[in-house]
Amino acid sequence: MKLILSMLIWVFLVFTAAAQKPRARELGVPFEGTTGTFNAITDVKGVEVGYSTIISGQGKNIRGKGPVRTGVTAILPRGRTNNPVYANWYSLNGNGEMTGTTWITESGFVEGPVMITNTNSVGVVRDAVLKWYVKKGWYKEDFWYTYPVVAETYDGFLNDIYGFHVKESHAYEALDSARTGYIKEGNVGGGTGMMCLGFKGGTGTSSRVFKIKDSSYTLGVFVQSNFGGKRNFTVEGVPVGRELRDTLNYEFKAAPSYRQDGDGSIIVVVATDAPLLPHQLKRIAARVPIGIGRVGGKGENSSGDIFIAFSTANPGAFQRQNFTKLDELPNDLINPLFEATVQATEEAIINAMVAAETMEGINGNKAHALPHKLLVDVLKKYNRIKK
Repeated sequence: MKLILSMLIWVFLVFTAAAQKPRARELGVPFEGTTGTFNAITDVKGVEVGYSTIISGQGKNIRGKGPVRTGVTAILPRGRTNNPVYANWYSLNGNGEMTGTTWITESGFVEGPVMITNTNSVGVVRDAVLKWYVKKGWYKEDFWYTYPVVAETYDGFLNDIYGFHVKESHAYEALDSARTGYIKEGNVGGGTGMMCLGFKGGTGTSSRVFKIKDSSYTLGVFVQSNFGGKRNFTVEGVPVGRELRDTLNYEFKAAPSYRQDGDGSIIVVVATDAPLLPHQLKRIAARVPIGIGRVGGKGENSSGDIFIAFSTANPGAFQRQNFTKLDELPNDLINPLFEATVQATEEAIINAMVAAETMEGINGNKAHALPHKLLVDVLKKYNRIKK
């Protein structure tokens, strides 16, 4: 019976993987490091991801009616179990928002899901999380308070962002649909209307597995990628943006005159099962910009580059009255996690761009997909992929 069950699970995983769009590794991009089974943040046991994707209308923007190109993403560190995780955060450039971070700094914990949406929908998603807690009985105490974590990037070049199309129901949908395993990338969830490094951006993920002494650990990264200028776009050291500078640029029919190349933001969520404490997770989050820099991010003035890292180890760490004993990774052994963070961040961003499809939004504004064949051709030209 166990053998049959294992075979069924294997078949399910194979067919699920086959249904996915090609990812950067499948195109031949020679990333460093070993991935987990799903090459996703969900390789960290217990982590679940859910989406609500909102796409409707086309043509001229009529405020309140669309076109709509937006959504909500939910990342649940321990699924639907209320068991806070150690966490910390870091900002490369603060032209953005992630709610609840002051209490994360003070307490060292994330007490619920991490949500990501568009800039103007942070408030409604935050309120929806509180109502979802009540509906689900997340807190068993009669008296409780909490500060939901909601982050954002701006999708107003493709989406009717001042139409306020994200509703409580969309946040509920993202939370209730969260699952482990393979997860969609590209034009989904909060990443639906995002652009990146001169092409269509959005949602991406990657993971790394590694050993420290005799123990194996996993680190996963999830990005909502909406940043950077095409001229800086780099893949494995290859100046892809410059090579494709005359190919498939953004098409803005009504872009504001103050928009500069490189405007945008990126939210990054890092999860690991390694036993890290909040001060160490701050160090992990602070390594995310290295991965962003490897693909061409510069932390521009108008970019909101905000990152959060959490550990699913020490499941009994959060206590109100009792003392607790903890496992802690020594600082002298933390370098493999730094390396994994950099590698997985880089790959997650490229995965988002590879998965994203060309999207036309308000007023005919268009973000073109990164052309797979041209990407491969450029990498071959620079001998990153064997011909």
